[in-house]
Amino acid sequence: MGSEHILELLRRPPDADEHETIRELWKAHSIAEDNRDLAGLLATLTDDCVYEVAGTGRRWEGHEGATRFYTELLTAFPDIHFDLQNIVIGPQGVCEEARVTGTHRGTWLDHEPTGERREWRVAIFFPWDPEQRLFRGETVFTDLLAP
Repeated sequence: MGSEHILELLRRPPDADEHETIRELWKAHSIAEDNRDLAGLLATLTDDCVYEVAGTGRRWEGHEGATRFYTELLTAFPDIHFDLQNIVIGPQGVCEEARVTGTHRGTWLDHEPTGERREWRVAIFFPWDPEQRLFRGETVFTDLLAP
C-alpha cells in the first residue's frame, strides 16, 4: 500500500486552478484557527479527517476528533499564536513551518499545565483530497515535547 500511495502522490500533476484552491482553503483554515472558529476549521476538512501528533501515538479521527483536538489545544494554550516561517503548496497538500507561542494553561498530550509562556516550532502537513477538495487532516511534527 505504501509504495503505491507514494507513487500516486508523486504522479499528481500540478494545476494552477487546483493550487489556488488549496492555497485559499489553507488561508481559510488558518483564519478560522486564529479566530477560534471551530465550524470554519471543520469546513476545510473531509468528514474522515485524521489529526495526529507525530511520535506521540495520539490520533483524532473525523470531525468529532478534529473538534476534540482543537478544543484540547486551545484550552491548553488559550493564547496560542502561529508565526508562519515557511510554506510549500502542491497538488499533494500544504506543508507549513511555524514558530508557536502560548501560555500552558491546560493539559496537553498528558502534560500538566505549567502556567509558563512557551515557544516551540512545528511543521504541519495538510494532506489534500483532490476528489473532495478538502484537507484530510493534519500531521503535526513539534519540538514542544522535547526535553
